[in-house]
Amino acid sequence: MTGRAEHDTRTPARLAALLTGITAEAIGAADAFAGGVYLRSSTPGLLRLAVLSGLPGPLFRPWWRLHVDRRFPVADAYRLGVQVVLPDATETMRRYPQFAAGLPFQFGSVYVPVVGGSTVYGVLTLLRPSTSDATTVLPDRDRMAQLAEDLGAALRSLEDGAGSPVAWDDEPLCVRPPAAGPPAAPIGRFTWDPATDVVTADNRLRTLLGVAPGEAADTPQALADAVAAADSHHILAALRETAAGRPPPLPLHVHAMDGTLRLLELWTPHDTSVPPGGHPVRGIVLDPDSGSAADKAADLLPDGVFCLDRLGLIVYANPRAAELLGRPRSELLGRLLWEAVPWMDRPAYEDHLREALLAPHPVHCHVVRPLKDQEKPLADPQGGDWFALSVYPGLDILTCKVVPADRMADPPPEPAPQPGADAPADAPLADGSSAAVTSMAPLYRPIILAIALTEAVTAHQVSAVVMQELLPAFGGRRLAIYLLQDRHLYLAWESGFPKGFLAPFDGVGLDTRLPGVETLTTGKPLFFESMHQLTAAYPGIPLDATEGARAFLPLIASGRPVGSCILGFDRPRDFSTEERTVLTALAGLIAHAMEKAHRYDTEAALARGLQQALLPRRLSGHPRVETVGRYLAGTQGMDVGGDWYDVVESGDGLALVIGDVQGHGVQAAATMGQLRSAVRAFALGDHPPDEVLSGTNRLLIDLDPGLFASCCYIRLDPLTGLARVARAGHPPPILRYPDGRTHVLDIPGGVVLGVDAHAQYPVTELQLEPGAILALYTDGLVERPGVDIDEGITALRVALARAGSSAGRPGGRSLAAVADRLTAKARHVADRPDDIALLLTARRPKGRHR
Repeated sequence: MTGRAEHDTRTPARLAALLTGITAEAIGAADAFAGGVYLRSSTPGLLRLAVLSGLPGPLFRPWWRLHVDRRFPVADAYRLGVQVVLPDATETMRRYPQFAAGLPFQFGSVYVPVVGGSTVYGVLTLLRPSTSDATTVLPDRDRMAQLAEDLGAALRSLEDGAGSPVAWDDEPLCVRPPAAGPPAAPIGRFTWDPATDVVTADNRLRTLLGVAPGEAADTPQALADAVAAADSHHILAALRETAAGRPPPLPLHVHAMDGTLRLLELWTPHDTSVPPGGHPVRGIVLDPDSGSAADKAADLLPDGVFCLDRLGLIVYANPRAAELLGRPRSELLGRLLWEAVPWMDRPAYEDHLREALLAPHPVHCHVVRPLKDQEKPLADPQGGDWFALSVYPGLDILTCKVVPADRMADPPPEPAPQPGADAPADAPLADGSSAAVTSMAPLYRPIILAIALTEAVTAHQVSAVVMQELLPAFGGRRLAIYLLQDRHLYLAWESGFPKGFLAPFDGVGLDTRLPGVETLTTGKPLFFESMHQLTAAYPGIPLDATEGARAFLPLIASGRPVGSCILGFDRPRDFSTEERTVLTALAGLIAHAMEKAHRYDTEAALARGLQQALLPRRLSGHPRVETVGRYLAGTQGMDVGGDWYDVVESGDGLALVIGDVQGHGVQAAATMGQLRSAVRAFALGDHPPDEVLSGTNRLLIDLDPGLFASCCYIRLDPLTGLARVARAGHPPPILRYPDGRTHVLDIPGGVVLGVDAHAQYPVTELQLEPGAILALYTDGLVERPGVDIDEGITALRVALARAGSSAGRPGGRSLAAVADRLTAKARHVADRPDDIALLLTARRPKGRHR
């Protein structure tokens, strides 16, 4: 038990070391500027960012969590098990508009699934400079594939050893990527081996610390005293934590005896094995205050200059920058920008920093430093000092220049009223004009939600998109959507509420005094920052929690009420003017999507009814022949299409028919109905197969629906088993012989119906023996994106051989069971792009016919 407990406590540390090491290798191997690893979490369907290297974690918080069914490159790589390569912003926008809307900058990216055995653990990602030539990304993809394979094998080994699934449920580890060049400030390196307790320092570190070659600095205590005697206990504690596999996520900032700032960064090798005594610890000591000659020259510049590393830490600031930013240099160096300068922690400035971190060009904007009594990041600071901020990106360092208003090339923007009813008329627009520091962040949420809603066609899909896109953006935990019908509100979707809590509110009338009702009848959103506010406004209202905030949004489309939306939060919170404006706009998008979904549901119900009426309710039979049909509608669009099958009495035999009209929707279903009727008419007249297809072809051309169709027609003699086949652009039949052999029949055919009025359809004869199974199918059963259709046909042939192994035998599998097995996988696929039709025919042996 002791050994197992010790192993379990080491597993998270080993996992963190493994992920950070692999990420560093991937960035270094591909010359990328950032990367990371997403891992599955304990929440089904949710991926979490486990490691982010080269970018500040707080600036990328919206991408910390991703649902696997979102249209994002990470989700596709994980769900589909394929590599996703996006060489530039144009390709990103074309393939993933939601992702591009949130990060509309010039960069490329690569995503490789991390697979160990049969388990997909996550996705290895790289962000790299944009390129118009996609072939230049291929070597990076190949190197990442090997690293992802190594990581998958290591995670599987880690999982087997721990006896529990590998998952990530914490915030991401934000680490510094491998340095692209020599450090600008004095830096020294060391290694500490916990097993021997020996510290090995390089000459640069000894020079930096002022330790002569003969003096001792070869123990952790001696090293800590030399680096920062006053903070030696912090250094020793960090060394022990790192040896245990828990390195500090950010560099430690300590001070030498003379007050000089020093940065100490610690890490461990990414080897998953834990040596006795702990991991060897590696570290660097950086002395940004001592500076180089360039730093000393920058100290004399009249403009403010400060530098950030790729994690957002301030590693240099000249005296003028400290003056303009309103902070002493000692409070700037070694701290995150938004912590050292709180008024910079605003969405507008975050947008520009993200752009500088991801794009290759300089970024220029205006910033305003609030008055002394407004040092905290406020939504609407009243006045302040304006500066021009320029950020120049680099491989390891971002150089920032601050210029006061009186030296700006362009004057700062004029104050303007903030949007929103709650803003005072004279409130200045603190973010500046759109050309200055106006944030694109408030627009991201409506843009991303609008793009996602365009792909949702049913009310259920709309609700799912709202839950995936809206709730995470605002930190919500609960969602309820009510739709209006006959002056009553009915619950259409709920998530996060206690079971049964919303049941009493289902079907309430519009005369009921409830916030969800009144927000719709008045058309005004209602925001409650706490449960206390909610109960004060609506005494006696049932509560699902003792604390938390609530937002009630009216769903109104084109002036018509649609329903109401409720957002719930676990904790009290306020709603800024910006958030209220954005949420109100989002409610309008949701309302329009719901209205569209309602029309779609109505039309889809009619289309499904039409299709059910057109498909055969009963197949014509014969005592010597058994037939079974299966139809599965596609899940994209209206769930209706143009696939059909039929069995028709034709003279003293049977006509076996299967066809596929191009496209989906009502028009395809209507055309299918016309073709089915035409084929039945020709079949009832006992016309030869070639005449049936030729006549149907001419009829389709005369109807001119703008669609074409494929078809396979077989005239079967039940007594002799002789079958005469004609094919019009349809996949070939598959025959399973009584001895178990299967064969894809090579049937010569003509072009699809509806193209050439003079097309010819040759007839081929074949023999259907008793106990054999003939399979007719449409391409939806064998066709998959990115896979050759011949591979799908081969897979179906193999499946028929296995499924039909006991069909037709006494006590064996029935033909219906064979059909179910052949369509089982397709039935369980949530995303079927095409319809599926299957028709199986078997001759019964003599003496077994009914």
